[in-house]
Amino acid sequence: MRELAERKIDAAGATGARAQGRRSVTVNLAESPLSWLRSRGHVDARQFEAGERLRTDYEIAALGPRVTMRWDASPRAPRGAAPAEDPTLAQIGAKRRFDAAVSAAGPGLADVLWRVVCAGEGLAAAEKALGWPSRAGKLVLGIALDRLADHYRLR
Repeated sequence: MRELAERKIDAAGATGARAQGRRSVTVNLAESPLSWLRSRGHVDARQFEAGERLRTDYEIAALGPRVTMRWDASPRAPRGAAPAEDPTLAQIGAKRRFDAAVSAAGPGLADVLWRVVCAGEGLAAAEKALGWPSRAGKLVLGIALDRLADHYRLR
């Protein structure tokens, strides 16, 4: 999905409201930080696949914050079709897989995995929130994604 927006930038590269320059850049707001890193060659295919598996389990387990109550009814299976897997059981299985993957990454690496892969924070924001120096996040995220890929046994 593409959700394009124009952002003004100044001579130093700052974006947003504080940028006073006349230049602008088009950004895709729907692009995840992990896919952004992949498209620029900072994350290889194995690391990207591991991150996507973690994010998928995070979303299936519905671990993200809810804004409102879910009012939708459970979908019914068409006549003659096999019943679909219970959403609750799918969520429990995804939660178990997510917890196993995060614990396989380790306590120091789980924070950056959650922030960048699951919460969709950019590397700069994750580095600042974790109190890390600039550009340390890319290295640590790469190590975390390698451990995650080892956990998933990706080659």
